[in-house]
Amino acid sequence: MEIYIKDVIQFLESKVTLSLQESYDNCGLLVGDSTKVVNGVLLCLDVTEEILNEAIQLNCNVIIAHHPFIFSGIKKITGANATERILISAIKNNIAIYAGHTNYDNVDFGVNKVICEKLGLKNTTILAPQKNSLLKLQTYAPSAHADSIRKAIFEAGAGSIGNYTNCSFNTQGQGTFRASTESNPFVGEKNQDHTENETKIEVIFPNYIQSKVVSALLKNHPYQEVAYDIIPLLNTSINTGAGMIGELESEMNETDLLQFISEKFNAQSIRYTRLLGKNVKNIAVCGGSGSFLLSNAIAKGADFFITADFKYHQFFDAEGKIVVADIGHFESEQFTTELFFSLLKEKFSTFAIHFSKINTNPINYFKA
Repeated sequence: MEIYIKDVIQFLESKVTLSLQESYDNCGLLVGDSTKVVNGVLLCLDVTEEILNEAIQLNCNVIIAHHPFIFSGIKKITGANATERILISAIKNNIAIYAGHTNYDNVDFGVNKVICEKLGLKNTTILAPQKNSLLKLQTYAPSAHADSIRKAIFEAGAGSIGNYTNCSFNTQGQGTFRASTESNPFVGEKNQDHTENETKIEVIFPNYIQSKVVSALLKNHPYQEVAYDIIPLLNTSINTGAGMIGELESEMNETDLLQFISEKFNAQSIRYTRLLGKNVKNIAVCGGSGSFLLSNAIAKGADFFITADFKYHQFFDAEGKIVVADIGHFESEQFTTELFFSLLKEKFSTFAIHFSKINTNPINYFKA
């Protein structure tokens, strides 16, 4: 069975929607024809000219990267810089390039979850949950059809709360209506008042799957005109947001933890704030640039905050309340390719998936 690039994209975006990306980001298909058959996939953190050559050598016509290689607008494609040369080469060689970046940072099974798993953290939760991202669906169905409607909207992704799925609240009542001459009523007679035993179904869902949930409702509801309400909620989402926090299985002293981090992430240089002389249990993490989450890490009681790209003056903001460990941008996100791999293997088995063997870290460390 042939798998098309659009099939891979559709699957990835069903798992992690593009709507979760930050406003400055540029996720999704950056170049390529999605109607082509997939020959092979190359996974990487950054797209460079070396990565593109590796894809050509491996006969991979799809590159899935964490970082988008196109961020700002392109006015010319003359090969004057690396971005333009990558575009030219990708088009010439019929290679599609897809990026999953901050949308993969903002899900509870994403980039930060992988970091937590590498550290062996337990009881992990989102460090800064998203606000105003949940909706409630209320609909009214003939009671005999309530089960099938609930099943359909659950399958569309509604009704998940933390570790629980198929969550709903149901109230029995009576609906009344009069069908007009032009109508085609499922129950009742035209031009006559009708009373039907109905079930009011209430479920919550993240706003980015609204169209999918409503489509499932309309497709599976027997009424010609379906009554439903979509209500914005002020609740924070526990499944989406930035960073994560979790607990070590056993406490570690700070020096041992720094050594442990160095080994797990092959971090050749860790910049860190003053050690506080206490054992560490709670650890906050954020792949990539995470300084914006320092106050969240402190507020959640983290002993350590592992991230990257802290500036000189931002280290002062720890104020002796937490140890900040800046392990490097590449080092913190290098295992994102494993996340892509695990997702793709859930669905596809007819094409090869390769991990890039090229280290794209632009930073080198000098050891005297």
